[in-house]
Amino acid sequence: MSEQQPEPAQDTVHSSLGVMPADFWNFHARYHRAYLEYSRIHLGSIDDAGHLVDTTFLYLATIWSRLQNIPNPRGYAWALFKERVHGELAARGRQPDTTETLAFARAIHAATEPLLTSFRASFQAEHDPEIAELEEGLGLYHHMSRLSERQFDVLVLRDALGFSTKDTSLIMGTCEATVRSIRRTAKQRLAAAMGYRTRPMPETDTE
Repeated sequence: MSEQQPEPAQDTVHSSLGVMPADFWNFHARYHRAYLEYSRIHLGSIDDAGHLVDTTFLYLATIWSRLQNIPNPRGYAWALFKERVHGELAARGRQPDTTETLAFARAIHAATEPLLTSFRASFQAEHDPEIAELEEGLGLYHHMSRLSERQFDVLVLRDALGFSTKDTSLIMGTCEATVRSIRRTAKQRLAAAMGYRTRPMPETDTE
């Protein structure tokens, strides 16, 4: 007998809900990947991440009508989701910081490689350009743990997971100019902490 495959996350949510308005499913389709990848980075397991995201969307469905009457529903949903991620980490006796959840996770080495590549392309090293990749990577993870929560979120969504500035702003419930400003400040802080000399960064980007 062949092993039964787990039910896809989207099907789990669909099968657990009755008739929901189209705007809920549009929200689910647009932000499910961001929520899933973000929680996977912290929890280290796609199954655990899928369960947390499913239950988050199920809860959002129960309050959907009320959610539409608040000033920033996307921002509220993101904050609620972040609280659930932090709560899951606390239940495991862990803190939601990058030192514990990113530094030695092999999956995250791959996820954050685009950010490291961006650093190599954007920053001029003051030290030996032949610095070992592992040392450079661990330095990045270490200093990311000292960023503010919003700075970390922007870098993960924008650089590590590859969402555009527009999508990052929509996910976090803020404006594109704020995302650009946070990203610029975060990258400058990381560059300085890692001993890089930065080139002038543009005020806007094209994504």
